[in-house]
Amino acid sequence: MSDIDSHVLKTIIDTAHDHFFIVDGQGRVIDVSPGAAAVYGMSREELCASTVQQLVERGVLKPSVSMEVIRTGQPAQLMQQTGAGRRVIAQAHPVFVDGKLERVVSRSMDLTDLQFLQDEYALLQQRFSEHLKRSSATSISDELALDSLQVRSGVMREIALLLKRVAPSDATVLMLGESGVGKTAFARQLHAWSQRSDGSFIDVNCAAIPESLFESEMFGYQPGAFSGATRQGKAGLLEQADGGTLFLDEIGELPLPMQTKLLKVIQDGSLTRLGDIQPRRVDFRLVVATNQDLARRVEDGTFRLDLYYRLNVIPVTLPPLRERREDIPVLVELQLERLNQRYGRHKILHASQWSELMTHDWPGNVRELENWLERAWLSATDDVIGGNAQVSPASFANTTNSGILSDKHPLPHADTAQLGEKETLKQAIARIERDIFARLCQQLPSTYAMADRLGISQPSVVRKLNKYGLRISPSLVKSHCQRPE
Repeated sequence: MSDIDSHVLKTIIDTAHDHFFIVDGQGRVIDVSPGAAAVYGMSREELCASTVQQLVERGVLKPSVSMEVIRTGQPAQLMQQTGAGRRVIAQAHPVFVDGKLERVVSRSMDLTDLQFLQDEYALLQQRFSEHLKRSSATSISDELALDSLQVRSGVMREIALLLKRVAPSDATVLMLGESGVGKTAFARQLHAWSQRSDGSFIDVNCAAIPESLFESEMFGYQPGAFSGATRQGKAGLLEQADGGTLFLDEIGELPLPMQTKLLKVIQDGSLTRLGDIQPRRVDFRLVVATNQDLARRVEDGTFRLDLYYRLNVIPVTLPPLRERREDIPVLVELQLERLNQRYGRHKILHASQWSELMTHDWPGNVRELENWLERAWLSATDDVIGGNAQVSPASFANTTNSGILSDKHPLPHADTAQLGEKETLKQAIARIERDIFARLCQQLPSTYAMADRLGISQPSVVRKLNKYGLRISPSLVKSHCQRPE
């Protein structure tokens, strides 16, 4: 290495926000960044006079990510509790020369500082909320044209106002919230308010793209790049979003190798199609959404820390429908209007239905409400929904959650398979199919397990769950993620 390169490397280590450790293949500490002393409770000189084995014995590193790399020869990521009482997340990578492990380079991020930043952000949000509450409802309505967003509750208006104010920028927005709360609708409206509204809005469900197809779908490919590739080649979804907005839904479902590829595009602003050697510049606004705790996934080692920081620029949490019941009437009116236009009839909701609609918890949120309304609309024998007999959301949920599929009963029960009054075959098949998926959501911990049970593809399972407003039981997902390897 030249003297210039040595000085460049030293400057990078000395000025980096992350805390760097460089150790040799036996664990002897070669160098550390100056800021590491405050995190690990020892001076730079003391750390450099030690081995990682000694630091573990003294309780300075609990545990050592470098030792894990030395043991396995593979990159590693883990949580550490330092001797100074700090909580950090560390990543380490091996450096091989002629097949021999010569160095391990690790970097750590102090999550204690991150917690301070998150607390500060929460305080700013609270002050912003209080400011809006001091404003009159009229002034808020005058200032904020909600366009396609159908919300009445104060909290959702605050969120919409925040998004409208950040829309002109290119800052990445991370939308959090339970499945079905309306993250996609807010992402579309953010795009409409932005300076990129004339560009494309590319909606990508990360859980619906198999890992084997991810690269070709997202990055595109050149003619003849692989068997079955079209003669014209294909622009990937990332290219299609150029000049517009790329919305990545269910970002928490993205496998680690795909996270690495996505991060590189975000950092470099360019991509290379499969079978090509020429990089292509891409410029898009990134909006992502998830119903998972990404910080916890980072701790579990299933989500990249550096990607998490890239995405967590403007986090926006959409509350569940049960916490903003004021929005239910306008959502019902909008869905009824859609259904009436779709099926060419004018049906209304009987007044007796409103009390149940307003008190039901709607665990599937807006998506569940819309699906319930469609089923009630199709089941109604006249133009008044619930006029002759009240249609209860609770009984509808109980019916679908009880399900009809199990190892003992692989086929629908006879009474379930009967046609309802004026129910068409298509409607009956959809009802039975939904019941099957609802039952599996209470039995199996992942969409992959459901696909294996049903003999269909995993993306098909994801599409069906989205169609029917269903989600896998959180307790099953949690136990599946925590099971020992």
